[in-house]
Amino acid sequence: MEYPRPLRPKELDLLETVLPVERPGYRALRDRLESMAVLGEGRRGEGDIILGLPGDLPDIVSPLTPVVAYGMVETTLGSFTISVREEAGNQINVEIVSARGRGIPDHYEEKRRWTYSWWSPGEVSPATGTSVREVFIGAGVTLAFAPAEKRIWVHEQSGGIVRLIPITNYYGELMIRRGIRDPGIALVPSLLWRDLRSFPDEDLLRAFVAYNALRQHVPLHLDSPPLRHSGIPLFMRQLFKRRG
Repeated sequence: MEYPRPLRPKELDLLETVLPVERPGYRALRDRLESMAVLGEGRRGEGDIILGLPGDLPDIVSPLTPVVAYGMVETTLGSFTISVREEAGNQINVEIVSARGRGIPDHYEEKRRWTYSWWSPGEVSPATGTSVREVFIGAGVTLAFAPAEKRIWVHEQSGGIVRLIPITNYYGELMIRRGIRDPGIALVPSLLWRDLRSFPDEDLLRAFVAYNALRQHVPLHLDSPPLRHSGIPLFMRQLFKRRG
């Protein structure tokens, strides 16, 4: 396939689903897409594309930016996920892939589609229709835990953007907050969902503040500063090293 190329109609349709125009943050991303073309494939191969300004070369070296939009279309041929990452260097990384890591076909019969970009505090999960635990961080920022699909996300009221939060690093911060050093617990992030009810909101909040200070996803304006700035302590690094 020759590059640069325009977005295919199916690609554009799915991107417009996860970037709802009613939300200012996503509308700004949609406006950026209008001036961009597909520069080439990303580092993950088929279905992973890099959008940018015509004439630029795709950046497949820089670290991946956080996911700012995620959704799924369920079809008779299987399910396809759509993820959009934060813009960096005038480029936007997009993945539209099947469970097998393949790109989306030109023709399929659709059954359902959903996106976390539709979610607002007080609502159920768009993916499963089940309840979500919410922790208000402050300044219009809400942290959400969805046990049914084992996902964490953060919602910003100002732009309406919903960012997925990787569980592993967040869980590490939570273990530090709780003072848990047992590797059978501290290095098993999936236990978050088993023990979620036992964690008070304050611990979940402070774990996110510490995590966000090291890997900023959301600008926070809080009365008190993050509890620590030094990264994962030595004992946690040693535990991870032993497990590796």
